[in-house]
Amino acid sequence: MRDFLDGELSADELDVTKARFRVIPVPLERTVSYGAGTGAGPEAILEASVELERLFRGAEPCAQGISTEDAVDCFGPLPEVMGRIANRTGAAVAEGRIPVTLGGEHSLTYGAFRGVAAAAGAPVGIVQIDAHADMRFAYQGERHSHASVMRLLAEEDGVHIAQYGVRAFSQEELDARGRLGVHYIDAEELVTANTLSVKLPDEFPELVYVSFDVDGLDPSILPATGTPVPGGLGYWQALKIVETALQGRRMIGCDVVELAPNGDSMVSDFTTAQIVYALMAMA
Repeated sequence: MRDFLDGELSADELDVTKARFRVIPVPLERTVSYGAGTGAGPEAILEASVELERLFRGAEPCAQGISTEDAVDCFGPLPEVMGRIANRTGAAVAEGRIPVTLGGEHSLTYGAFRGVAAAAGAPVGIVQIDAHADMRFAYQGERHSHASVMRLLAEEDGVHIAQYGVRAFSQEELDARGRLGVHYIDAEELVTANTLSVKLPDEFPELVYVSFDVDGLDPSILPATGTPVPGGLGYWQALKIVETALQGRRMIGCDVVELAPNGDSMVSDFTTAQIVYALMAMA
C-alpha cells in the first residue's frame, strides 16, 4: 500500500519518529451484512489521498508529519485480530502520536479504541458518525461484529458514547441505547433542522476518540459503502458536527470505516480520504 499523501510529504514529514499522525490500515472484512468490499477500503483511501491538497480550511496538518504503517494482519480469530489492532493504536498513543485507523469494517473500532484507551491514562469517550447504532448484542452469532461494536464497548468498558446521524436501528438497539446511557441525535433531527453545531454532555470525557463510518453521510454524497441508508448527513454538516463536539476537548485517535470501493467512481474514495485529512486538521 502507498503512504497517505504519497509523493507530497518530505522525508522529515514522513519520519515515524517525528510524525504526529500514524496511519494504520486495517483491511478487515469479516462480518459485513449487505454489500461487500470493505477489505479494499484502506488501499483505496491511500490511493485517493495522493490527490489531496496539503491545505485544508487554512490548516496544513501534514506539516506535523504523517507516517503510514504496514497493514494489520486481519486473518485468524477476530479476538486475535482485535488484539493486533489494539497493539498498534496503543503503541501510537504511548509514543505521543495520534493513531488514524483506516477501515475496513466497523468492527475494527473495538480493537482500535481499546488500544487507545489503555494507553491514554484517562477516560476516553467515543464520538460516532454513523447511519447505524451498532448496538445489537451480536450479529449472526458474532459479538465482534460491525453491528454490535458500540454495544460491546459500552457493556464491557462503560464507555461514554455520543452518536450522530443514525437512521437505521432495531428495537433492541433503542433499548440498549437507553439502558447504557448513550447520547444521540439522530439523522432526521439533524438533517431537517440543518444542524451544524452540537454539544457533548458535561460529563463526557475530555479525551475523545472519533469513529467516522462513511455511511453516516447521505448515499448521494458517498454511495460506495456496504450498507447505505437514505436521509443521511451532508459532507460539511458531518464535519461541523465533529468539530463542534470536540470544542473544549481533545481528539486522541480516530478511525474512518466502511468504505467499500466499487471501481465505478473515484468520488467515494476521494471523499473518504478528504474526511481522514479533515479529522487530522481537527486534532
